[in-house]
Amino acid sequence: MTHSTCAALFDLDGVLIDSESVYSRFWTEIDRIYPTGIPNYALHIKGTTLPEILKDFPDEDVQKDILRRISEFQDVMHYELFQGVEHFLESLAAKGIPAAIVTSSDSRKMQMLFSQLPEFKRYFEAIIDASQVTRSKPDPQGYLLAASALGVAPERCYVFEDSLQGLRAGRAAGASVIGLATTYDREAVSPLADHVIDSFVDFTVEEMLAVTRR
Repeated sequence: MTHSTCAALFDLDGVLIDSESVYSRFWTEIDRIYPTGIPNYALHIKGTTLPEILKDFPDEDVQKDILRRISEFQDVMHYELFQGVEHFLESLAAKGIPAAIVTSSDSRKMQMLFSQLPEFKRYFEAIIDASQVTRSKPDPQGYLLAASALGVAPERCYVFEDSLQGLRAGRAAGASVIGLATTYDREAVSPLADHVIDSFVDFTVEEMLAVTRR
């Protein structure tokens, strides 16, 4: 696989941004207020789009309240990159390897993110968010759209994911999948990934290029 014919596709929360623990507390509280009966609800919905999550709350007034709460929550949320992320993205750019974000987040949240981290956007040639997909992960739609936007065949892409739903999506897209053991432990991530890393610290582009699909 040559540099000019491959691409890196990244999930956002739990991969590039250290926010999963914050979201877990939010959704655990929502499940306390409006019990779903689903065990470990915050973990259950990792990697799922908000429209899909709202299906667990069929009452329209409850949905409106959840939308209000998450809007207020994200408006004051602090976005912080994981250690090593920026260096890795700079290394990709230096080698001419295009990158994209594929996230279940909505466009409003993405605007908030880039308003806090304006330089972050320059690393990505494509951003696929919830407004552009009709099928939530584990459906591969988001990753297929990103590959198409970059003009790279899905099987020549490297997908970086932390959630089980996202890992399945990357695999279903036909990409090489690199799992981040940030939300789940290595034992949970490993069966769905071709390679597992704990973080981007000391992880190199050369190591990424050496990963092959199982």
